[in-house]
Amino acid sequence: MKPIYQRLNLFIDGQDAYTFVPVQPIGAQSLTIHRATGDIVLNAPNTPVHPTASRYGKTIYGILGMISLALSEYVIVMTGREHRARLMGHDIYRAADFDILPLNPNVSVQNPPHPVERHLLALVRSHLLGGHFLFSYGWDLSRRLQAQWQDRDNEERKALWEVADDRFFWNKFLQSRLADTDIAHDLSPYILPIIYGTFDMRTVYIHGHRIQLCLISRRSRYRAGTRYFRRGIDHEGHVANFNETEQILLVDEKAAGRLSFAENLTHKLSFTQIRGSVPVFWAEVNTLRYKPDLQVMDLQETVDMIKLHLRDQVSEYGSQSLINLVNQKGHEQPVKEAYERAVSKVDLPDVKYQYFDFHNECKNMRWDRISVLIEKMQEDLVQQGYFHLDTAQNKAVQIQTGVMRTNCMDNLDRTNVVQAALAKWTLHQQLKAIGVVSDNEELDDFDALTRGFREMWADHADLISKAYAGSGALKTDFTRTNTRTKIGALQDGYKSVVRYIKNNHFDGARQDGIDLVTGAWTPQKNPVTASSLVADTRPLTIRSVPYILLFALFMICAGLTLPRTSDYSLLYYFMLWFVIASLAVVFMMVHGIEYVSWPRLIPPTDTIYYKGPGFRSAHNGKGFTGPLAHKLDLFGQSNYFGSRLLLNGRKRALTVSGMEEGTKKRVD
Repeated sequence: MKPIYQRLNLFIDGQDAYTFVPVQPIGAQSLTIHRATGDIVLNAPNTPVHPTASRYGKTIYGILGMISLALSEYVIVMTGREHRARLMGHDIYRAADFDILPLNPNVSVQNPPHPVERHLLALVRSHLLGGHFLFSYGWDLSRRLQAQWQDRDNEERKALWEVADDRFFWNKFLQSRLADTDIAHDLSPYILPIIYGTFDMRTVYIHGHRIQLCLISRRSRYRAGTRYFRRGIDHEGHVANFNETEQILLVDEKAAGRLSFAENLTHKLSFTQIRGSVPVFWAEVNTLRYKPDLQVMDLQETVDMIKLHLRDQVSEYGSQSLINLVNQKGHEQPVKEAYERAVSKVDLPDVKYQYFDFHNECKNMRWDRISVLIEKMQEDLVQQGYFHLDTAQNKAVQIQTGVMRTNCMDNLDRTNVVQAALAKWTLHQQLKAIGVVSDNEELDDFDALTRGFREMWADHADLISKAYAGSGALKTDFTRTNTRTKIGALQDGYKSVVRYIKNNHFDGARQDGIDLVTGAWTPQKNPVTASSLVADTRPLTIRSVPYILLFALFMICAGLTLPRTSDYSLLYYFMLWFVIASLAVVFMMVHGIEYVSWPRLIPPTDTIYYKGPGFRSAHNGKGFTGPLAHKLDLFGQSNYFGSRLLLNGRKRALTVSGMEEGTKKRVD
């Protein structure tokens, strides 16, 4: 596989060009990007840098790609990296810092000339710094071990970006400017693919065997987003929060007392699982209440889309065992029922459905009851198997022929617990199969291994949860200690509060950053038409109420310091401001949708105002409704939300003017 340059020196020739020169090997072809035209030129070997060019103050560890915003095109480069581990002779890194370089010499990244450009740059920068991006210069992190082994004969002369899994090639849209050129193959040493996911590796010794246990998760760039703004399936068969998780086991049979490198590995084993949102059309609408409104859309294409999704998974992984952990009662019940109705209409022989009432089975902290599910899935686990490569004979002893697809509502907390349990069961089978442990030994007999396994899976759960929900995962105390504790329950309460705050007040911008960087929405070259991205056009009444609430709270706090000249006067004083504060809170809850941080680029307007067949738990947060509201016509806005699409400082609609501002069609 063609290598990628690991260090680059950047030279800036005034306002004319950026030139990237590889540090190693000396004399390699440098890359020039002309700022005026955007042309990409691969120079001849040993081409000298222009004498007027000045060297950039930072070392470049990779070019992530190029992105075009309203006023300029930009080159995104990596200026910081963190070494995570060495896997099978290849270094694995996390991208730690980034710089954004404008092509337009009249645009400053630090002080953009237009507020729209400033806003879009802030979205890109926030996404880069807030994500968990991983890469390797010589090993394909985007594909599981089995896929690389099966395609090994066809990839010797291909570049890393050419063989990367399209689903997990997170910066594919950014790299399209380089990858779509006529000289793309020659540019391969400069095209660095990254994944958005997790990586961890632990090393232990068991009975003289050196064991390396590695866990990798890969987040799909399709239908990517945050917890409440990306749910369910889309019209292309992609589901929200789709993650592939691979547990790799590397074994050196007799490593005790000596150094062991990747070449000494005698067994390479891999076990893959996937997770994804319930593959029907559904959503949850934020209204400032703790429980959002649940919306299930009963569309005609639901069965076709779930069939398309499952066929894609069967084609990629083999047979599918669908494990559904959604509650069968209460708020989640309509989602479970919609899923089961759709699955019952999908006639696919390689797809099996298994429901497990997680909360009912594991109530009262009886988390050992996960074993009930393992027993139910044991036949499928054995039949699907795992990937086992015997390096001594250079042949695959076993191939994984299917995967477990697990979901709950968020595909986070319950899913993490179940996937960890399935991975632990499989790990035990693998170690027994290669003779590391005997039939009468359990994993829990080896403290170092089980401790590393639990910590690795708990950290993995936290990172996936932060990417989707904004906080660490719940129930990780069980994953870390194999015991559900009251302290863990208290920690879960704190994390739930953090999720509520972020999901309602911060996730809109996070969703916009994902849509912008992955190419789900692209701006056009006219910031004036996109001015609604930074404007707050809500009525003055709506905008003023939070300030009234803050002022009332300030007056209450100030009253606590006033001299007590009269108990009656203070009583009336506090009553006045408590009433004002209470009215402000009630008003904001009634108009909750107005105060949610919605995505501005692709707002979920169709979901909020869906009126077709399906289920809606409530219509909260849309203002005063009913005959009295129409009679009073409060603020002249009684039908404000019904007659007007989201179009304010935290939200906007994709109307005709919105289409001028940008497009929501993926262009890569």
